[in-house]
Amino acid sequence: MRPDPNLIAGIEGFEDAGVYKISDDLALILTLDFFTPIVDDPYLFGQIAAVNALSDVYAMGGKPLTAMNIICFPPKKLPMEILNRILQGGLDKIHEADVTLVGGHSVEDDEPKYGLSVTGVIDPKKVLRNNTARPGDRLILTKAIGTGIVSTALKGGEAPASLLALSIGAMTTLNRRASELMVKTPGVHACTDITGFGFLGHACEMIEGTETGLRIFSTAVPVFDGLKAVIDEGYLPGGLYRNKNFRMSMIEVRKGVPEWRLDLLFDPQTSGGLLISLEAKEAEGLVKRMRDAGVTDAAVVGEVTKAPEAKIIVE
Repeated sequence: MRPDPNLIAGIEGFEDAGVYKISDDLALILTLDFFTPIVDDPYLFGQIAAVNALSDVYAMGGKPLTAMNIICFPPKKLPMEILNRILQGGLDKIHEADVTLVGGHSVEDDEPKYGLSVTGVIDPKKVLRNNTARPGDRLILTKAIGTGIVSTALKGGEAPASLLALSIGAMTTLNRRASELMVKTPGVHACTDITGFGFLGHACEMIEGTETGLRIFSTAVPVFDGLKAVIDEGYLPGGLYRNKNFRMSMIEVRKGVPEWRLDLLFDPQTSGGLLISLEAKEAEGLVKRMRDAGVTDAAVVGEVTKAPEAKIIVE
């Protein structure tokens, strides 16, 4: 089939969303994401799922405009009030993002699932891809990691309340402000959001098949306070091991990096932060502006290198 010349980003790569050009100065960003509950509170689940779905548009540098609900629910097993709370949580975050809910679709299913199909807009000349980082760039991460580990501990009844609050706070925070500050900063070359493949999994996507590599400063990566104790108890999700097994061939770990920290860098995230590649001279200024605006975990976590190609050095 002949490729569509207006398709800027599609299914051929690891992009966060599809992008379709409408005119010389307008393109649509199209994304869809939904999943099963990762917290017990249905209202918080709705918030997290909505924030997660909206994040793909922010990662491309765009502005989300409309959303449609995707809902699976067992009405014969669970009271409808739970469904109402899920949808209310999602709607509140949709409104916070200044997005219009235009409809949706529901099916009866044995397990609840919720998310959004989101449409956004962007100037086609300003689309941020995930694999266009340049040697010399610095890497900024905008949220702490560890949500997969916290969710696993929660299922085991061993997630401390303070740690759970930090994780939920991160997952329910829109990437809107971070994205708005990012697109106003000159010299931004690439961006992705950190979700199910973990920090290092998505970092691998940024350089796979390219002539660049990455250095990751492992101690600079923001982590939830109290997470190490939960890791020591063995609450590591299965997805972490799958991510690690899949991508370790692209990773070189320097001496002195403890195994628990390497594992953490593969932890599958839900509604994680943005990973931004930009000119070195702009990095610290953007971090400061983000922190001043409430994106308090933003940090420089690495750099883009010429060699080794398509490899990540963790130090």
